Amino acid sequence: MSQQANASHVRTVVVIGAGVVGLASAIKIQEAIGSRKANGQADIQVLLVAREWPSSIPGSPSKHSANYASMWAGAHVRPIPATTPQLRREAEWLKQTVAEFSCQVETEPWSGVTRCKGIELLEAPDEGYQKQDARSFLEETGLPRYRKWSESELPKGVVLGYEYETYCVNTPVYCQALLRRFILRGGKTLKRDLKTEWEAFGLQKNVVLVINASGTGFGDPKYFPTRGQTVVTDMDDATTTVTRQNKDGTWSFIIPRFFSGGTIVGGTKQPGEWSTEPDADTRATLLAGGRELRQFASSSAHAARDVSVIADVVGRRPTREGGMRIELEKGSVSGQQATVLHAYGAGGRGYETVWGIANEVAQLASDFLAQKVSILSKL
Repeated sequence: MSQQANASHVRTVVVIGAGVVGLASAIKIQEAIGSRKANGQADIQVLLVAREWPSSIPGSPSKHSANYASMWAGAHVRPIPATTPQLRREAEWLKQTVAEFSCQVETEPWSGVTRCKGIELLEAPDEGYQKQDARSFLEETGLPRYRKWSESELPKGVVLGYEYETYCVNTPVYCQALLRRFILRGGKTLKRDLKTEWEAFGLQKNVVLVINASGTGFGDPKYFPTRGQTVVTDMDDATTTVTRQNKDGTWSFIIPRFFSGGTIVGGTKQPGEWSTEPDADTRATLLAGGRELRQFASSSAHAARDVSVIADVVGRRPTREGGMRIELEKGSVSGQQATVLHAYGAGGRGYETVWGIANEVAQLASDFLAQKVSILSKL
């Protein structure tokens, strides 16, 4: 998978991690530094380094580890009311991601993103959910067509129901599309299992910056996994993503994976749980919850058809105490000053905040490089 540049004068930005955050950040950094060339060679190249790569789907022979969470995500844009500083920060990223998805649906309809309806059914909504209306929802998320359900529309036990326009992502298709885009724009790739982020400075000459989008943070004590178990089914009539919050704190959801990706039925959130084996009782609970939601996810007259399980999925969402880490850290490698830009810890909100995160990473990288590399002063 290695593609190496030959010119010794080429400076390199290394991005660690081929998950959705790493892929999007690499693309945005490409855009930030531009495509200026000298003597047929780029002055700055972006090298994407990872242990695992987008290459398979659940049910195929090739399997990814549970740590490669981007392959296992649902994934849909499901906003959370921005009632804390961390949630307000994530809401800004989500709004930028919505804008990017909206553009991609029109310009790259094959990339794996689909615009669809979202439905929320909450048994115990907090004040943030209760205060939302169409105007505030649009302003905070960028998602239109918010409508609160009337009491007569609510299923038993549900206190608040509403719908809105949103996006679902076929994650294997999407990550592969991002990787193709990165390579087409001149990006280089290298398969490597790095032990630390600082090791990346030895991969090539003239590495001027390393972006640590590794997910796990290479031993950061604030990192912890959030285990998620879902089921990929052959339900082919779901066209709406539906989420139900239960009083006991559990969640049920249906996420259609368009582009022949089946439908995700889930799911669990288990902070600090390292187990990677699917639990049979959990599967039964998930499928039971999915059956209850299917009437809202599908308008098909055949929605009563039984569904089959394609694959049980277990992934570890890379979560960090205090939320996503985006910051520059200075260090020393072989006696030389080195700088790492950290970008990891999105937890279960990677896909719905990814382009806002990537924009921030690219801006910080661009500002750093403008000071570090004199040629960038011409951009």
